[in-house]
Amino acid sequence: MTESGFHFAQPWWLWLLLFAPLVPLWLRFSRPRRQRGREYLYADAELMPHLTGESRGAHRRDWRVVGGWLAAWSLAVVAMAGPRWDYHRIPAFQPAAELVVLLDLSASMKIKDVRPSRLERARQEIQDLLREASGIRVGLVAFATVAHVVSPLTEDVRTLQHLVPSLSSDLVRLPGSRLGNALEKAALLFSPQEGKRRITRHILLVSDGDFQEPGLEGKIRKLAEGGVHLHILGVGTEGGGPVPYMTDINGQAIFSRMNPGELQRLAKLGKGRFLRAEYQDSDTRALIQEILKEADQVRIEGQPTKIWNERFYLPLLLVAALVAWLFGPAFRYARGAE
Repeated sequence: MTESGFHFAQPWWLWLLLFAPLVPLWLRFSRPRRQRGREYLYADAELMPHLTGESRGAHRRDWRVVGGWLAAWSLAVVAMAGPRWDYHRIPAFQPAAELVVLLDLSASMKIKDVRPSRLERARQEIQDLLREASGIRVGLVAFATVAHVVSPLTEDVRTLQHLVPSLSSDLVRLPGSRLGNALEKAALLFSPQEGKRRITRHILLVSDGDFQEPGLEGKIRKLAEGGVHLHILGVGTEGGGPVPYMTDINGQAIFSRMNPGELQRLAKLGKGRFLRAEYQDSDTRALIQEILKEADQVRIEGQPTKIWNERFYLPLLLVAALVAWLFGPAFRYARGAE
């Protein structure tokens, strides 16, 4: 058999052919019994087949019916086994981009300077992003003082969509926001570059940008040198608002304001893009286009895949013809009875 020759997709279905001898038994025991009428009072039992028309010719017709059902059973089994031959090749697309989303869960994300709140707005942005992330492997890291991996890189964005609503600032025990630790966790999730298959790697920070930690610029610069782009989606307003249930040592409310200039500087340092969170999905669409801008060039790489031409419908057509022939007399009888 050549590479494109005839074969079965699921040959184990052919074992059902061993049950073909049971078809005559089924026909015999399922055939309705003719009721004895009053004619048996006036004629011998040996003469009744000649009187009612049940002769040897009818017996021969029964064997044609049995053969028809045997053929229908066998053809149905062959169809289940999936006969196929010939194929055509298509390119095997592989995700050419990887994206790790960093969601800020610090207390400042509870501020309601954007409706309904910064955190809720951030979760909605991530949901919009996941709906557009076709062909991208996505991971998720939630952070405040400590970063936690919510999901490794995956193509199952539907599962991520179910996880995002459960992420809340109420899960955070220690106050503060340390982006450096989250960047380190994100870097560990990326796949290593192997051979000629080049994968573009990206980090998306969704935050209000209230960071004050040393060495942050060095970590971002190191990631950029390693081919990891840092994009930032700013959530909040420059006017800001008070952090709920938090005060300074003097009992005064702590205000948090988004600094777009600083966030834009960090994104530029990370060779990425800075965008403000909007209520429409234009911001997430722009980010996806930015991520796939370079990835589109390597998306077509990969081994070709063979798509076989399935021919299961051919035996099914014969089964339909046989069933129509087998039930034809019954239909004609029912129509005549009307």
